[in-house]
Amino acid sequence: PGCVWDKKTNEKIIYLTFDDGPHPTITPFVINELEKYQAKATFFCIGDNVRKYPEVYRQVIAAGHTVGNHTMHHINGWKNTDEQYIDDINQARQLINSSLFRPPYGRIKRNQIKKLSSNTMPVSIIMWSVLAGDWIATLSPEKCFEQVKKNIYPGCIVVFHDSEKANERMAYALPKVLEHFSMLGY
Repeated sequence: PGCVWDKKTNEKIIYLTFDDGPHPTITPFVINELEKYQAKATFFCIGDNVRKYPEVYRQVIAAGHTVGNHTMHHINGWKNTDEQYIDDINQARQLINSSLFRPPYGRIKRNQIKKLSSNTMPVSIIMWSVLAGDWIATLSPEKCFEQVKKNIYPGCIVVFHDSEKANERMAYALPKVLEHFSMLGY
């Protein structure tokens, strides 16, 4: 409760999201693939990566995509005190101007949700309805695509990752998802 898992609609809309960037080569690849289909996405950025690659972060914004906060150091809300967690989010806020937040690993305590909701700059906590599984090294790129393809529905929020760990699977699946669902009118 208190988080967004999808957007109810009958329109052919898919919400593509990318976690863990920006990355100096992978994020530009994603931007280029999205551009081929006039698609826009939300990039949930790690503050430390924005600090390391500010030019790539600016490319995301210049291409018309939305950005969201994914903490400063990709910390787990279940393994940190509320104060540590909120502080890490606020550190990232200094670099990422957004009211959207996605908890790393999807791990956030109810109390942390309350604190973020009552913060001086409240946020929308965006979760997902379809996980690509692109970070799982044992998942084949083909299986990653099939997993996403079979679970997509109008208004779903799909999570891919613009990170090295996910790149092989994401780089295969994303173009196929964009092509397949564009042909279906999404």
